[in-house]
Amino acid sequence: MKTLAERVALAATGLMLSAAMAGAQESSIDQKVNDAFAGATGWFVNFIFSPFPGTTFPWIVAWLVVAATVFTIYFGFIQFRAFPHSIALVKGDYSDPEDAGEVSHFQALATALSGTVGLGNIAGVAVAVGIGGPGATFWVILAGLMGMASKFTECTLGVKYRNEYADGTVSGGPMYYLTKGFAERGLPGGKVLAVLFSIFCILGALGGGNMFQANQAHQAITGVVGQYPGFLTGIVFAGIVFVVIIGGLKSIASVTEKVVPFMAAIYVGTALVIILMNADKIGWAFGQIFAGAFTGLGVAGGLVGALIQGFKRAAFSNEAGVGSAAIAHSAVRTKEPITEGFVSLLEPFIDTVVICTMTALVIIITQQLVVDPATGLYILNEGGTTIKTVGDTSGVGLTAAAFGSAFSWFPYILAVAVILFAFSTMISWSYYGLKAWTYLFGEGKSKELVFKVIFCLFVIIGASANLGPVIDFSDAAIFAMAVVNIIGLYFLMPIVKREVNSYLSRLKSGEIKKFVN
Repeated sequence: MKTLAERVALAATGLMLSAAMAGAQESSIDQKVNDAFAGATGWFVNFIFSPFPGTTFPWIVAWLVVAATVFTIYFGFIQFRAFPHSIALVKGDYSDPEDAGEVSHFQALATALSGTVGLGNIAGVAVAVGIGGPGATFWVILAGLMGMASKFTECTLGVKYRNEYADGTVSGGPMYYLTKGFAERGLPGGKVLAVLFSIFCILGALGGGNMFQANQAHQAITGVVGQYPGFLTGIVFAGIVFVVIIGGLKSIASVTEKVVPFMAAIYVGTALVIILMNADKIGWAFGQIFAGAFTGLGVAGGLVGALIQGFKRAAFSNEAGVGSAAIAHSAVRTKEPITEGFVSLLEPFIDTVVICTMTALVIIITQQLVVDPATGLYILNEGGTTIKTVGDTSGVGLTAAAFGSAFSWFPYILAVAVILFAFSTMISWSYYGLKAWTYLFGEGKSKELVFKVIFCLFVIIGASANLGPVIDFSDAAIFAMAVVNIIGLYFLMPIVKREVNSYLSRLKSGEIKKFVN
């Protein structure tokens, strides 16, 4: 998941407002609002992100990881069995353009990926490696692989219980399968869970999926061109975002299917070049990853430190179990709900297994990480001289240092990536928030326009103000979505199992054939 990891990383790497601007805000109305808001909502934020007693492991991460493990076992490791067929579906081999829905399998995947791929992949894994050592990468990968089963479960249900309208548009997501699925099974409480999910989704969309993204984009720009008023960035971004989202999901998907591959090509391409330049160290790097996963030095290193950091950063990066992706995937053109479940399982694989691993390999190969005996944290060591304490505040700084060691111009590329990641996240979360909004207040162009205008106004606010407590609350709201969503998934997973068994048997018998145009 992007927002939490990004906030920690960006705060530590100087991409936030300058000290002078922050000082000026201390006596402002904004600051007073911040203080009041923090006092009213701090209990909720502390509850969602509180660790188990005596540990630094947040219970919400355990909630996500346990669910991913349950779904992996329950569906017989479906993420591995169905992987080849998932690729075929994304390629369009089984796609009928006459099926109900708004977007293709590839567009739905790109839209969902644009909401998860971001600085969590760039900074989050750097934090994991900085605290837990190279071995944390092993647990990042494992958590990503298990998270594929969570995405599969929620996105299958999203399509199965979506609403299809006469004009060709659809609405889907946890709020619909919680309501319809619970009713179908004769279970109480579905409507209450759906309303709670929708409220949390709207709050998360306006905060973590909007204001923070606008704020980080402004800081990335000022880091290159110098300081200027944030509202100017906000107005420009709000205008661009409005132009995209006013056209609905088809417009959003049209943009994300171009932006997401471009982002991936820039970042992963640069990583691959650096890795290939150091091909002789690849085997050694993987050796460090596997050895560090179960052994290691230092207070924060070793099995416990690596496991905690790996699972935390994977959960915050790929959002598996949060339910947000099910909203985007619900709009796919298909008559077989299970097909989008197969497609969606590729999302954590790309986000976490591929991109996060690329980041970790570059860091491990290009930097000499050793344990500081005084703190137990990993430090960068160059020629026997400590040049930087990594700790838990390295984030983008460590990643930029690793990439910059090979390419001096990479910080500029990183700034472009931050802006693109922020933009793509905003337009994806605008759709998530919109569908939660229409679930609560009803469908209709005028109602949709109200939310879209509100969303764009929050873009300007986010770029202009220092709204730390609001962002903290919205991050907590996003993970509160996971609490509600996973409760529903546990009750509804037998329905998914029937769907997958039926589909795979028909695929094996030849009843389901590739579509020929």
